[in-house]
Amino acid sequence: MKKQIIIKDKNYFESIDEILKENNTKRILLVCGNSLEKLKINDYFENLDIPVVRFSDFTPNPSYNSVVEAIHLYNIAKCDFIIAVGGGSAIDIAKCVKLYAEMPASENYLSEIIVPNNIKLLAMPTTAGTGSESTKNAVIYYNGKKQSVAYESCIPDYVILDSTVLQSLPLYQKKATLLDAFCQAIESIWSTDSNDESDEYAGEAIRIIMKHKDNYFNNTESGNEAMLMGANLAGRALNIARTTAPHAMSYKISTRYAIPHGHAVALCLPKIWRYMIYNLHKCIDPRGSGHLESVFIKIAEYMGCQSAEDAVDVFEELMTELDMKAPTIKAESDIEILVKSVDMKRLNNTPVSMDEKNIRNFYTQIFKKSIYS
Repeated sequence: MKKQIIIKDKNYFESIDEILKENNTKRILLVCGNSLEKLKINDYFENLDIPVVRFSDFTPNPSYNSVVEAIHLYNIAKCDFIIAVGGGSAIDIAKCVKLYAEMPASENYLSEIIVPNNIKLLAMPTTAGTGSESTKNAVIYYNGKKQSVAYESCIPDYVILDSTVLQSLPLYQKKATLLDAFCQAIESIWSTDSNDESDEYAGEAIRIIMKHKDNYFNNTESGNEAMLMGANLAGRALNIARTTAPHAMSYKISTRYAIPHGHAVALCLPKIWRYMIYNLHKCIDPRGSGHLESVFIKIAEYMGCQSAEDAVDVFEELMTELDMKAPTIKAESDIEILVKSVDMKRLNNTPVSMDEKNIRNFYTQIFKKSIYS
């Protein structure tokens, strides 16, 4: 993985000053959400001697057009450094700007051959969920369809972890982002692309989430600080292992019913998890079903559970405790829309084979109450 400088010092403004000076920065593109005005770093940008050009014209599921607009702004304003302050969407857009800013604007960036550049990117996450600040992945939507951008060169060069940014988050957003990090960590462990390094990151992330979730929801300094680190570790694990079926199933739920990604993926994960536990004979991981069985035991141990089944129960109990229910759908036909949205080729790193019938069953289980109530 590309080497990053991670800054956790509370006096991080001095570190930013040094970074900008080291890079002889003349003008900054700041990709940020509307919440920036509530954060103490906003005053820093307001009083910075270096000109700051702000871009915040994007939605929670950012579009390709927003990326194009941000790149145009970066170039027309003659920026030479990028800073992202926000959740996964802000950081993903900033990563795409870094990736594409020096490429021909006359072509579709998504179809061009990537040529790495020397543009520097600093990311400061304001949620503890995606871990986007430490991954090579960015998600944008082109003509309404999800596009995954994954290049080592778009990993931020610098990361600032400031737990105070989590203090003003609405409780529902804290719930959704915690679930996002939790699901990423779990999927990273059972992924067929997992290795010892990703397991170490993911295992530590799970332990942090289980230990500190109550303090995090109670908005304590220690809880927020721990969860920000947990999300970062889950992001590092994901960067190696990649996501699996729960993520592939979640995207259409999120866009169709306007719920956060973390909420959507957490609805899918336990259904698939339980299916895999009871279908080890369908294992497609080259390391074999014995390895996969040990993986499920390992996840349970990280969660402090006695068995793989207990771990799924605990996850579902957490969903109930947090009141994270499935959205209401109007007709069974919605199930088919969701099924058709899943790219089956994207399930190749899910360790147990599954087909369209299985995906349909998972969606039916998730939305059963809203269909038949």
